[in-house]
Amino acid sequence: MTFSKVASSLLAAALFTSSVPAFALTPDEAKSIALDAYVYGYSLLTTEVTRVQMTHAPEVSLATMKVPMGEIINVPRYPPVGERRISAPNADTLYSIVWMDLSEPQVFSQPDMGSRWFTFEGVDLWMTDLENSPSRRTNGGKAGNYLFTGPGWNGTVPEGMHHIPMATRYMGILGRTYADGTEQDFKIVNDLQAKLKVTPLSAWGKDYTPKAPALDAPPFSLTDTPQKVILDMGTAGYFNMMARLMCKDAPAAAVDAPIIEKMAQIGLKPCEKFDLEKLDAQTQAALKDLPQQALAKIEANYKTLGEKVNGWNVALGLGSYGTDYLKRATVAAYGWPAQHDIDGVYPYTDVDSAGQPLSGANKYTVTFAAGKEPPVNGFWSITMYEIEKGWWFYPNALNKFTVSQRNDFRKNADGSVTLYFQHESPGAEKQANWLPAPDGPFVLMMRLYGPSENNPTILNGSWQPPAVAKVN
Repeated sequence: MTFSKVASSLLAAALFTSSVPAFALTPDEAKSIALDAYVYGYSLLTTEVTRVQMTHAPEVSLATMKVPMGEIINVPRYPPVGERRISAPNADTLYSIVWMDLSEPQVFSQPDMGSRWFTFEGVDLWMTDLENSPSRRTNGGKAGNYLFTGPGWNGTVPEGMHHIPMATRYMGILGRTYADGTEQDFKIVNDLQAKLKVTPLSAWGKDYTPKAPALDAPPFSLTDTPQKVILDMGTAGYFNMMARLMCKDAPAAAVDAPIIEKMAQIGLKPCEKFDLEKLDAQTQAALKDLPQQALAKIEANYKTLGEKVNGWNVALGLGSYGTDYLKRATVAAYGWPAQHDIDGVYPYTDVDSAGQPLSGANKYTVTFAAGKEPPVNGFWSITMYEIEKGWWFYPNALNKFTVSQRNDFRKNADGSVTLYFQHESPGAEKQANWLPAPDGPFVLMMRLYGPSENNPTILNGSWQPPAVAKVN
């Protein structure tokens, strides 16, 4: 081999093995790639930070909403007034939450749920929700055992189990079980919750009592919001956590190959340390404020996420995002983890039909024409939130936070139903249709659980939520 050929071979080897970009990029080009990479990884880091914060605990605690890996926390009642840990709380379902480490396969067992609506939504580290998660839609309410396995598993599935392979080592299940708000029904649901189980495959068929794993020193704050934790990592910390997770715990999907190739141009590769210092000084300066710029991009996208329909913001296409990384990042930042449309759609509005902000200083109505209430296979509701650095239940004398199909509405003469959203009572004869509002700004969220898959349906716009009408 000639000297020139040897030199060429050595140069080629260096280009493929070095973490330094294989060809020169301008600072603007590097910044563009880094911004795309940051957005691409945002759902991954949000989910991992959420997992660590929730599971860094020696035992299950309802007071702190902490639960060790592999154990289930069941919330026995709706969130109380004054709850400030979760914005836009739910007054329709009771939650059950579990995080699982699939380095060993885990069996999730669900009892017979009868005709009750429920969903045990599985989500991986990339925040991809499973369309085939256990739910009223997928199993009709029948009892079942679901074997969840991690990347690369090729063992034998025990007879009678439903096998659900996952793309990441860690996953969560966020269970929602309908409860009508009465103490009697809460107790029925609590009995169902108590029958939920998670069992490592190696312990299947044996007596098994979960044991909390040993806790290492937390790698970041357990009390700050995931958004702040991620922001505090800075550019290098963020990309290094990405590279570590993508090495084995959360491999990139095949569809992500183009962005993985782009990321390599700035030295960001799975399993390799990202060294910001290896980039030139101008590029380092360009990436200094990358986290803030990425969040600004995500925030700007949030303001346009969804379509305005009669004043309601209707966001569809959630839960599975393909290569729409910005949409995925936006949902991670503002609504982690959103359900698939087929299981739930959550239109919301903070304006009336004239586009003016909703305020308890005014009176409003929403009228469903006869037979035109939200078409669902599960149920629907509208929840009132006062706006104070979040969306919170409004304390009121009726202790009423939602109107839904479980209410015994008073109908108009033509069969239509008019709902009232105002601070003062509309009168005793209309009180069943009234949701008390604060005297200041508020927002309404409509929840359609199991929206109809046939026309009319919100899924294709053949059914639309009626506008909020100001009546004074």
